[in-house]
Amino acid sequence: MLIKRRRGWELPEAAATPESVYLNRRQLLAAAGIGGAVLAASGATRPVLAQEVNYAPEDDPTADLYPVPRNTAFEGGRPLTSYEEAATYNNFYEYGSHKQIWGAAQDLQIRPWTVTFDGLVEEEQTVDIDTLIRAMPLEERVYRHRCVEAWAMTVPWSGFQMSHLIDYARPLSGARYVRMETFQDDEAPGFRQFWYPWPYVEGLTMEEANNELTFIVTGLYGHPVPKQNGAPLRLVTPWKYGFKSIKSLVRFTFTDERPIGFWEELQASEYGFWANVNPEVPHPRWSQAYERLLGTDERVPTQLYNGYGDYVAHMYTDVSPADEARLFM
Repeated sequence: MLIKRRRGWELPEAAATPESVYLNRRQLLAAAGIGGAVLAASGATRPVLAQEVNYAPEDDPTADLYPVPRNTAFEGGRPLTSYEEAATYNNFYEYGSHKQIWGAAQDLQIRPWTVTFDGLVEEEQTVDIDTLIRAMPLEERVYRHRCVEAWAMTVPWSGFQMSHLIDYARPLSGARYVRMETFQDDEAPGFRQFWYPWPYVEGLTMEEANNELTFIVTGLYGHPVPKQNGAPLRLVTPWKYGFKSIKSLVRFTFTDERPIGFWEELQASEYGFWANVNPEVPHPRWSQAYERLLGTDERVPTQLYNGYGDYVAHMYTDVSPADEARLFM
């Protein structure tokens, strides 16, 4: 008799959205286009009109690539968050510090767009975003997302494993970290807030960047990723708090010095380099023991490493005592 042992992040099949329901939704979206992109979801607290949401950016030349094949090895273990919630409840400080910045983010010009690889690499290069995306093996993964503010969602991201990007960049053996940087555009209103340490920067160790969970996102719900969700290129690290998943990337710098991230530079006592999810380590101003699910506002217990410990816990067994206290925040 075959006994299947579920990983820590998996829930019983009855708790997840049936695949047929999700596939039917995708088929409806593909048939209806942008006008049919926003579907009413049970438990949605804030209805959004279809014409209000930019589901697939019209100026994205890679739209023909989607939907991409789904990698069923990565399932979220929870019902999918509705598109309305995922696309209209966002953090994007380049366009403001409130949660409804999706409208303002439509001003983001995602073409032309280039990505630079520099630092400790065999050869520095700047690549057009469409060339880069079309060179990568795209797939879809359903991941849970946990914000440090204690809200959570589960969505189908399209993109590619970051290890493929690292192979493309060809870093030298001396590289220990990858520093990532967002765009800088003085037209974006957030940049007028001079007290923030622009541009937005984040970093990972090379081991974290090469982990099989680490994902570079190019799409969402079977379409190019909307601007408010980080178009045209963003990071997703599902075992870390969401502020590590930097949006709208323009530069990857390979280095032997640990990067100082945007939030760490702004408030190091609250936002550290590691930022791994742990229900037992509270933020200095609130508990992390529970999280609120977008769309239903249900409060559920937070899981260590957001439930992805089977994939990532091994990377932190040799962390120095000096870093141990900040391993989670």
